[in-house]
Amino acid sequence: MNSDIYVAKLGKAVGLKGHLKLHIDSDFPEQFKKDAIFVTNRKIKLKVIEYNANRDIVLFENYEDVDLAKKLINQELFASTEQTRDNCTLKDNEFFWFDLLDCTIFENDLKLGTVKDIHRYPISDYLEIKTDKSLAEKELPNTFLLPHLFDKYIISVDILKKEIRVKDAYSILENS
Repeated sequence: MNSDIYVAKLGKAVGLKGHLKLHIDSDFPEQFKKDAIFVTNRKIKLKVIEYNANRDIVLFENYEDVDLAKKLINQELFASTEQTRDNCTLKDNEFFWFDLLDCTIFENDLKLGTVKDIHRYPISDYLEIKTDKSLAEKELPNTFLLPHLFDKYIISVDILKKEIRVKDAYSILENS
């Protein structure tokens, strides 16, 4: 299992039966269901046997004792891309970040660049775009941020073609 998507961090032990506080860093808390499997940053494979969404506490198979569970405190949980696709439901115009990475950005027929990273800010998510070489040679910035807002900047996303069609992004590039 290729586990490369960070989803949560394990916190302090809660009670005597091995429950741990779960600090979720994902938009999909529903993935922490019974029998879900995660891998820690120390390569420990963990299977969920109980999850309480109201209290954000989790219990893992073979760690049903407070002393065993304490060994997991402060470890990070990771999920695979396949597991994420299977366990997380997207709404219209929602995409997994890992699918947006490396997409090519086009405004009309002009290639502006490729998605290098995604940044989460309180108001909106931003696509960090590595400017296409031909534009960077014209002394435009090497990277720029584009708000990930549909209708305002994002026209369409085609994950299969790895293309994102945008509008008004070239002016953001010029003014970056």
